[in-house]
Amino acid sequence: MEIVYVYTKKREEFGRQCNFTDRTAESLVDIPVDESLKESFIERNPCESAIQCAPEMSEHEVNTERFETQSRGINHVEGGWPKDINPAEVEQTMRFRKKVEKDEVYIQAIQQLGSVMEHTIKQNNAVDIYEEYFNDIVEDGCAEPPSAKTINVFRDPNDNKRSAVNISWYPDNAQKLAVAYSVLEFQRSPPGMCMDSYIWDVESPNKPDMVLKPISPLVCIEYNPKDPHCLVGGQYNGQLAFWDTRKGSQPIEVSAISNSHSDPLYKCIFLTSKTGTECFTTSTDGQVLWWDIRKMAEPTETLILDITKKGKPTLGGISLEYESTMPTKFMVGTEQGIVLSCNRKAKSPSERIVANFSGHYGPVYALQRNPFFPKNFLTVGDWTARIWSEDLRESSIMWTKFHKSYLTDGCWSPVRPAVFFTSRMDGCLDVWDYMFKQNDPTLSLQVCDEALNCLRIQDSGSLMACGSHSGNVTLLELSQSLSQQQRNEKASVTQIFERETKREKILESRYREMKLKERAKSQQEERAPEDDEENADELVAEAEKNFWFTVEQEKIGIEKKEKAAEQ
Repeated sequence: MEIVYVYTKKREEFGRQCNFTDRTAESLVDIPVDESLKESFIERNPCESAIQCAPEMSEHEVNTERFETQSRGINHVEGGWPKDINPAEVEQTMRFRKKVEKDEVYIQAIQQLGSVMEHTIKQNNAVDIYEEYFNDIVEDGCAEPPSAKTINVFRDPNDNKRSAVNISWYPDNAQKLAVAYSVLEFQRSPPGMCMDSYIWDVESPNKPDMVLKPISPLVCIEYNPKDPHCLVGGQYNGQLAFWDTRKGSQPIEVSAISNSHSDPLYKCIFLTSKTGTECFTTSTDGQVLWWDIRKMAEPTETLILDITKKGKPTLGGISLEYESTMPTKFMVGTEQGIVLSCNRKAKSPSERIVANFSGHYGPVYALQRNPFFPKNFLTVGDWTARIWSEDLRESSIMWTKFHKSYLTDGCWSPVRPAVFFTSRMDGCLDVWDYMFKQNDPTLSLQVCDEALNCLRIQDSGSLMACGSHSGNVTLLELSQSLSQQQRNEKASVTQIFERETKREKILESRYREMKLKERAKSQQEERAPEDDEENADELVAEAEKNFWFTVEQEKIGIEKKEKAAEQ
């Protein structure tokens, strides 16, 4: 069927009709020369004028209006049958086909097309048009310099701009991403602020693919890795909301506010379970809560972040880390700069917090284990990013330099064990590649002129989404050198981590020895004055004894003299 588009417009909208005819040249105006104007000018002789062979060009810029597109679907049904034939009836359609196949016109058409088809098939058999040459050569992306380019920018469609505070990628592919929008600055929310968050299509930055309507602004959002239609969001009022994108923009279920967090819910992670419906959350109220999204009236378990073991919250949670290969272990990053290593299946609540790692001067905004080496984990806080080993609790094994601006987020590359990313308050995205250099970032990219609040990398390792303070989400594509594992990289990183861990252990043991020596020295110095005091008392007693002995001897001598004088 031929598709024809007809555009109509009234004749009066075209303006006055132009009539063109061929005619000789004619003079329309004749202006006579004014001799009096000659006195106002000076003759220049000779007259020099510079010319160029290239034509003069002018450059103009035009900002076109944004064009919004929508995806529409078409349902094709079987058609083309005569009116007296019912396509649903198999006998009628078979009878009609046999009738058409006996028609002479049909037979002639098939014979003509058959020869052309046979010729084309023979050509394809002679030459493989889909043959791939040099298929055995492996592409080497190591020689390519690290780089990243902007693919799309997703802007908050509301007039009152909010911050993009958390991002979650669609589990099945890189076609969608969910973004949580909120204003986290205390009492800085403008009146009438929109509470919506959005799901964006990567290829359609002009309009959100779906709108999520929570009862309070979302602070974090997370897709269910087992069901891409389900996602949960942590709200500013501490409640946890659950959405099914097949059932609309409103949440399916929301946790009871009396059993939820009392502070903003900063992080939520799905757990590895048979049902795929369990998750756990944390907040600055000092609690870690476990939930089942099928029944969100109350949490299934609760953990109080208390390292003093007094039963009261002493630390506030900001970030979480969970590794599916270690289902009973998890980690919590706190706003006091301490990272807690916990065991969910401990015998008593006091034994759930196994160890703590202290090294930051402010909140731990990002916490993640290395996907290839789960014993090593990354923390981001204050002005540095640190890499830790579970075997060492006193200090980190590696760390970045102190930046001039505050760090806000960070994550490991899912495909390269030596690469991690950090975002800064000045709008820069830093890419660290420890195979290339360790003192400075391999690539620093100025994404925007405002603070970057969050970042999230897609599982393929080639796409990175960064959320800014004004609600803009920038989608970046990383070069092959950053998204493909290099030769022998895993072995090299293993050696680096083992070497640095061994070095820190030696330094730690040396530090302990020096500490013991200083303690012993201080104890000796404390004992020395006591010994001096004891010696002084003994000397005084001995001197006193000698004095009285001398006095007695003098008395005896005087008495003897008096007796001798009397005789």
